[in-house]
Amino acid sequence: MEIKVLGTGCANCKTTLKLIEEVAAEKGVPVQLDKIEDIQAIMGYGVMTTPGVVIDGKLVHAGGVPTRERIAGWLAGALSAAQAAPAGNCCSGGKCC
Repeated sequence: MEIKVLGTGCANCKTTLKLIEEVAAEKGVPVQLDKIEDIQAIMGYGVMTTPGVVIDGKLVHAGGVPTRERIAGWLAGALSAAQAAPAGNCCSGGKCC
């Protein structure tokens, strides 16, 4: 699971990054966590207020620090979707076309 936290380094962005790390560790969900600070890249996601959170390419949050419960829901939802992918699908690590 690839998670990007979008923000220029404000306290809320740092808190969001830390919360995601903590909740992922608590839930045992492996994540690749990246911090995006480039304004053009942030605006490319349509985010006008930070922090923004992008999971596997999809914007799931913008503006304010998300709650631990909301983060847990994102992780559970993304994990369920990954587990539901059919075997042999490129996204599940199988052979590609």
